[in-house]
Amino acid sequence: MHPMLNTAVKAARKAGAIINRASLDIDRVRISRKDRNDFVTEVDEACEKAIIETLSQAYPSHGFLGEESGLSEGAGGGKSAEYVWVIDPLDGTTNFIHGMPVYCVSIGLLHKGQVTQAVIYDPSRDELFVASKGKGAFLNDRRLRVSKQDRLEGALIGTGFPFKRQAQIDLYLAMFKEISEKAAGVRRPGAAAIDLAYVAAGRYDAFFEMGLMPWDAAAGSLLITEAGGFVGDFKGESDYLFAENILAGTPKVFAQMVSLLSGYTLPEPQGAHRLRPTGH
Repeated sequence: MHPMLNTAVKAARKAGAIINRASLDIDRVRISRKDRNDFVTEVDEACEKAIIETLSQAYPSHGFLGEESGLSEGAGGGKSAEYVWVIDPLDGTTNFIHGMPVYCVSIGLLHKGQVTQAVIYDPSRDELFVASKGKGAFLNDRRLRVSKQDRLEGALIGTGFPFKRQAQIDLYLAMFKEISEKAAGVRRPGAAAIDLAYVAAGRYDAFFEMGLMPWDAAAGSLLITEAGGFVGDFKGESDYLFAENILAGTPKVFAQMVSLLSGYTLPEPQGAHRLRPTGH
């Protein structure tokens, strides 16, 4: 395992231990609201702190882009750092605070703007998904491949609602209707990083979501490409991390989804592009 990936796994497992302890008595967890339908807990914050401490001790010059802390700098200087860790310390917070065990830790490493290391850790199931660029994707040491599904008609599709952006709900529901009429089934568990890991593992044949931020998608996108899948925005283009909409799937289902979704006019990104690191 690549040393940087090894350190990220250590960080993810530390965060997972914090989450598991807190899940035993969720009623005692302090919750605050960032926005409508957008919650943060002391667990999110403790996990992000533990992850950044572990990574910055090993790599003091690296920058960080975290859901709770935003873009922060290592000694190399945040936006201009050559390496930037992109962190979602608890993806699926709303599930977590309801005791629904669909949530995870997501850690991706950007090197000169490309995701090169990825960890998604599901502490409820003790499932560890990892990938290094060019080295394949693995679940608990088992090599992952996307499914062999080549037809949308037979595909199980993952998705997420644009719950933070109610103005986009009608547009999204039009897409949902078209896809649900054509696919074998559509699922919405509520943690995008797990959904992306499930595409890599062949549990879903594709996934799409509007309004996704870089920390939701960074690690999962590398898992999918290393497992033989495709990732892009709704037009199939490669700037999905900061475009705020993402589509992923087996090569043929991906192409069929692009032909459906590229016909919709999407709103401009609302802020992810301002978080783009500039390091080269």
